[in-house]
Amino acid sequence: MSADDSSRAGAGETGPVRVPVALGDRSYDILIGDGLLAEAGRLVRAVLPKARACIVTDETVAARHLDALKAGFDEAGVDAGAVVIPPGEGSKSFPVFESVVDQVIGGRYERGDAVVALGGGVVGDLSGFVAGVVRRGMRFVQVPTTLLAQVDSSVGGKTGINVRHGKNLVGVFHQPDLVLADTAVLDTLSERHFRAGYAEVAKYGLIDDAGFFAWLEETWRQVFAGGPARTRAIAVSCRSKAAIVARDEKETGDRALLNLGHTFGHALEAATGYSDRLVHGEAIAIGMVLAHDFSVRMNLMGPDDAIRVRRHFEAVGLPTRLDQVPGGIPDADGLLALIAQDKKVSRGALTFILTRGIGQSFIARDVPGEAVKAFLHDELAG
Repeated sequence: MSADDSSRAGAGETGPVRVPVALGDRSYDILIGDGLLAEAGRLVRAVLPKARACIVTDETVAARHLDALKAGFDEAGVDAGAVVIPPGEGSKSFPVFESVVDQVIGGRYERGDAVVALGGGVVGDLSGFVAGVVRRGMRFVQVPTTLLAQVDSSVGGKTGINVRHGKNLVGVFHQPDLVLADTAVLDTLSERHFRAGYAEVAKYGLIDDAGFFAWLEETWRQVFAGGPARTRAIAVSCRSKAAIVARDEKETGDRALLNLGHTFGHALEAATGYSDRLVHGEAIAIGMVLAHDFSVRMNLMGPDDAIRVRRHFEAVGLPTRLDQVPGGIPDADGLLALIAQDKKVSRGALTFILTRGIGQSFIARDVPGEAVKAFLHDELAG
């Protein structure tokens, strides 16, 4: 999708917006709109006519949205139970994974039944992993309740949990059968978590759509406020990710572009213990600023676009510097050790998503570790 086409996408769209993810016999739709939670039962029934549903959610989301979702399932005649887990990144762990697996199997859910993820990225990643391995693969529906999950983690089939060595290092690719992004539920998010999700929206402009990024620079306040601008931003983001996933489902090629900012960002998340000190979108915002600044350092681009990225995230209220991470972080050697655990490392060689300017990112392989360490040392020194 060209920059012009992407930045126009969503204009004039009313009601649910359909974004197809074209993966042959594993293709599915993303539906985006206000009020889809109440329609979820009917929509799931249309795709999986005979499936029972095992809803996996966390305590926070359950208090806000579980009753509405179950009511929709009841109205559509879908037999639905629920598994409720603790909130937070700590639930992406082997103990919680084992507990959910035990409850799904104990509930006698069959291979043709659906695990339904109601929540943010933690719930979606964990639930998808459960769906991918129980009975060697159950059906899977994503009902993302955060902006970050609606534009990123719910789309594309990546699932997994964290281990002490790093984030998302254990998991499988398991595509959903349907994604339902109800824009109204985003009104229940805290400002902090909405901002964090917005970092992933901006990412799509920074990857390959300078026109969309420019639109966000002018329109981000309307996106935060809700209404057509929010729907448009989500739809453009989902179309962008869907196109990349259709080209490269298993991340053997340019799907890695979706990790812009993530190599630095995942290291920061690991350094803070995957805690609320630094939530995912905040880490990725810092990571994207670092990726642009490092690209300047490597003489890949001039400083003007890097300054634009930093200023935009600052205007939105996202962190952009290493010294903004609460509680401190390791030194350059410590951060480099965490980076070396990243999934994009191949035979010990560092791989980063770097850029030649806004909308001009690319996969950079064999990035010298010493150059990264020197860059981090200077960034930490301020």
